[in-house]
Amino acid sequence: MNAQFKKGVLELCVLVLLDRKDCYGYEMVDEISKNISISEGTIYPLLRRLKKEGLVSSYLKESQDGPPRKYYQITELGKEKKENLVAEWDEFSAAVTDLLN
Repeated sequence: MNAQFKKGVLELCVLVLLDRKDCYGYEMVDEISKNISISEGTIYPLLRRLKKEGLVSSYLKESQDGPPRKYYQITELGKEKKENLVAEWDEFSAAVTDLLN
């Protein structure tokens, strides 16, 4: 898949996942990678930016498999952003599908 396509929708994918449940970074990579091929190095700069913008927050949670993990959760501002991005995506993808057909 084109890298620019992935970069453009990754923020939407992360916010959608976090709206479903709190996740740690690798868990998000694993979940997104089931549909879109991404690497761990792609997600962490995005998470830092989303946190800086107030769209997500983070907390540490003990892990049974080793050291504590940093979990991310969506904020109210992040939920608003996600809803806007979903609406924009629906409109954009419908227009592209119409053009292709």
